[in-house]
Amino acid sequence: MADASTVQPSNTKQNARIIMREFDRRRFLAGAAGAGSMAAFWPRALLAQGTQPIKIGILIPLTGSTSQFGATMSAAAKIAVSNINAAGGVAGRLVEVLIEDDQSNPEAAVRAVRKLIDVDKVVSIGGSYASAVTSAIAPLCYESKTVLFTSSGADSITKTPHNGYVFRTSPTVTLQGTRVGQYALELGAKKMFFLGPQTPFAQSYIDIISKLFKDAGGFGQGLIYEDKRASYRTEVDQALRTNPDVVVLGGYVPDTSVVLKDLYRAGFGGKKIGYSFGVNQVLADGLPHEVSEGTASLVPSASEDSTAYKTLIGKMGRSALDSYSCQVYDHVVLTTLALAQAAAASPNGTVVRDAVRAISQDPKGEKVSDVAQGLKLIADKKPLNYDGPSGPLEFAANGDVEGVFFRYEQVQKGKMALLKVA
Repeated sequence: MADASTVQPSNTKQNARIIMREFDRRRFLAGAAGAGSMAAFWPRALLAQGTQPIKIGILIPLTGSTSQFGATMSAAAKIAVSNINAAGGVAGRLVEVLIEDDQSNPEAAVRAVRKLIDVDKVVSIGGSYASAVTSAIAPLCYESKTVLFTSSGADSITKTPHNGYVFRTSPTVTLQGTRVGQYALELGAKKMFFLGPQTPFAQSYIDIISKLFKDAGGFGQGLIYEDKRASYRTEVDQALRTNPDVVVLGGYVPDTSVVLKDLYRAGFGGKKIGYSFGVNQVLADGLPHEVSEGTASLVPSASEDSTAYKTLIGKMGRSALDSYSCQVYDHVVLTTLALAQAAAASPNGTVVRDAVRAISQDPKGEKVSDVAQGLKLIADKKPLNYDGPSGPLEFAANGDVEGVFFRYEQVQKGKMALLKVA
């Protein structure tokens, strides 16, 4: 059992179990006292179970091709549970996050989730970044009635028969594809070619962006390639034979790095647009400036003007933070507030599912961005409407979040430069 401050993700078979050891009994009692009259509303049966923490699973890519945000996702989850426990926990019980590395691999993710559900008995699982990973684990979650909070975009995820157990806090593929296509058109492009690996969203991106170009009088098509190859020159040559003026990059960082090198060697001088999972500072740091220069990226944006976001980056000691880490923070908080709202004798996934909207989108609720304030309102039996660092967190009937923003960025001399937020 690793301490939160020392756990290392390098051993992929090791359970990165995070117990908030720093939260000792003295701090817990002080936090509970600071929560005002909260304890007065805790059921007697729950107070008797005060030594048993409520477990929340976090599944994130700490290693592998999608791991660029893993470290900050992990740190955000730890800060969330620290804030919650300092505020008195849930109904007299500590909250514990168990962090597992999905290794950017669906098979490894399934093994990790089976453990979280069957052995650890978590009430919810947050994180869940890559769409291939989320598609693999979602049935395990909703079939076991464990809530899944996901940062993945593939539209198919919320089209599964999940019975309300899946909440998505990131924009869908349809929305991301539409924004990328619209941006390419804004830049004056007429011919689009998409290059990306086989993923649950690759064909959707091709279809969505191609239709946008067709409707605008242009032309679009794409090619889905095998990932993890040392060269994509054949695919790049095939793309360039269509004479595109924009190439959309649909791969993760390793593949996209290779594609950009091959586009540079082929002398492609058109526009290049990718997504945050493939075009980001990690990619820019790994490529010569002349290879990545001018490549644009659309990034789901956190709620950067909100108090919640500013508070979180302050606690993490950062000047800015990616949306995905903010979402993981909110996954922990949403679970906690939902359980507190329900005040059920036996916290479980169904309780979380049924109470999430009551604490995150009640139009009559008091707007709060601080979990301690939210717990206090619940204890005082007052309605609340939690807005987190990732956004307003209002969910449609199918579990998709509504109202999201994007950062439009571009690689300029090896650094991601902000163009606009819209």
